Amino acid sequence: MAPATPAEITAEFVGTFLLIFTVGCNVLGGTGTWAGVSIACVLMVCIYAFGKISGANFNPAVSFGLGLSQQLGGPGMEWAKVGVYSAVQIIAGIAAGFCYRALFSGAAINLGPSKGFGIVEAVMAELFYTFMLVFVVLNVAAAKTYAQTGNSFYGLAIGFVIVAGAYGAGAISGGCFNPAVALGIDVSSLGFFYSIFYIVAEIAGAAAAVFCFKLVRPTDFDADAAASDTPMMVSEFLGTFMLVLTVGLNVLAKSQAAAYSIAASLMCMIYALGDVSGAHFNPAVSVSIFTAAKLGITSEMPGKELGMRILVQILGGVAAAFTYAGMHHGKSFPLGPAPGFNWMSVTIAEFIFTLVLCTVVLCCAVSEKTAAKQMFGLAIGSCVTVGGFAIGGVSGGSLNPAVSMGIAAAQVLNGGFFIKALAYSGIEFAAGAAAAGLVSVTHGDGAAGEEKLTA
Repeated sequence: MAPATPAEITAEFVGTFLLIFTVGCNVLGGTGTWAGVSIACVLMVCIYAFGKISGANFNPAVSFGLGLSQQLGGPGMEWAKVGVYSAVQIIAGIAAGFCYRALFSGAAINLGPSKGFGIVEAVMAELFYTFMLVFVVLNVAAAKTYAQTGNSFYGLAIGFVIVAGAYGAGAISGGCFNPAVALGIDVSSLGFFYSIFYIVAEIAGAAAAVFCFKLVRPTDFDADAAASDTPMMVSEFLGTFMLVLTVGLNVLAKSQAAAYSIAASLMCMIYALGDVSGAHFNPAVSVSIFTAAKLGITSEMPGKELGMRILVQILGGVAAAFTYAGMHHGKSFPLGPAPGFNWMSVTIAEFIFTLVLCTVVLCCAVSEKTAAKQMFGLAIGSCVTVGGFAIGGVSGGSLNPAVSMGIAAAQVLNGGFFIKALAYSGIEFAAGAAAAGLVSVTHGDGAAGEEKLTA
C-alpha cells in the first residue's frame, strides 16, 4: 500500500484551494451568469495540470467514491490514501474560504438553501449533481477501458459537470457538490450547520455513483461477468434522466445560461457512457441510427434494441421531469409554441435543429470517415447550445422526444396536455430519419460501424 507522496498531497491542496478560492471570488464578486463557467474551468485546468500527479480528486466525495469502488473490487484508491486526500482537501477548502474572506474585506458566503427552498430540496440538488460528478470521474478517469488506452477529454468532462449543475441545482442549494466546498464556505462564514446536511447528501451521491458505475461496467469489477442488456439500459436511463433534470431545473430557475448548462450535461454523460451504450439519450438519435443501418451506412441495430432504448429513454425523461417538479414544489412549465409563434414555427424549428443534432451524431460518432475520436462528446453536446439559444424562444428547443414527453408529463399535473409531446416527438423522429438520409449521401461510401455509439 503506497502512502500519499508529498507531490500528491501538494497537488491536492493546490487544486482544491484554487477551486474554492475561485468559488468565493465569483460569488462575492457578483460575477453572475458566468460564475458557473469560471468555476468549471478552474476545476478543468487543475485536473489537466495535476491529474497525472495525484489523480486530481480535489473533492472528498470523489476520493470516497474511488475508495468504495476499490473496496467492491473495481478500479479505485486505497482507503488510507482516501483519508489523507480528504483531510488535505478539507484543510485547503477552509484555508481558501478565509483567503477569499480576507480579499473581500471580511465578507463571507452563507451556506444554505436559496430563498423559497428548504433543506430537502437542497439535499436533493447536492445529491444528484454530486452523483453526476463522481459518476463521470469514475467512467472517464478510473474505468479500466480508459486506464489502458487513455483519453484527452477527461478534464473537460469532469470540469463541465459544474456547468451542468451550477445553474439549475445551484439556484436551489448554491451548488457545492463537494464536502470541501461546503465546509470551506460554512467554516469561513463562522457557521457550521448546513454543511453537515450537504456533506451527507454528497457522500450519498458518491455511493450511488459507485453502485451505478458497477451496473454499467460490470467487467471492471468481475472479469467473468455475464453479458446482458443491463449496462445499456441503465446507461440510457441515467444519461436521459440527468439531461432532462438539467433542462427542467434550468428552465424553472430562469437561467440565462440554460442552453449551455443543458449542453454540458449531455456532453459529460456522453463522455462517461459513450463506450457503454453509445450514449444516445434521445429516441430521435436512436431512430436516426436505426434508419442509417437500414440504409446500409452503419452496422445493424435490431428492432428489439431500438424499442428497449426508446422505452428506457422516455422513462428516464419522465422520471426526471417529476423530480424537477418535486424540487420546485410542484411547479412545471408548458411545452408548445412561445408567445408570438405557432405550430408551423415549432415544426420548422424543431425539425431543423433536431436534424442538426442527429446529423452531427452520425457524422462525428458513427462514421469512420469523419469520426471525432476525442471531441465527439463536445461536438454532439454543442448542438444543444446551438439549438437552445437559436430556437429556445420559439419552441423551447427540445430536440428530443424524451425531453418533450418529460416536460409534457410533468405539466399534466398543472393542467397541460400530453398530446403536445406527441406532436413534438413526431417532428423530432422525422428529423432523425431525415438525418440518416442526409448522411447516407455524404458519408454512405465511407461509414462502417458505430463503435462509439453501440459498443
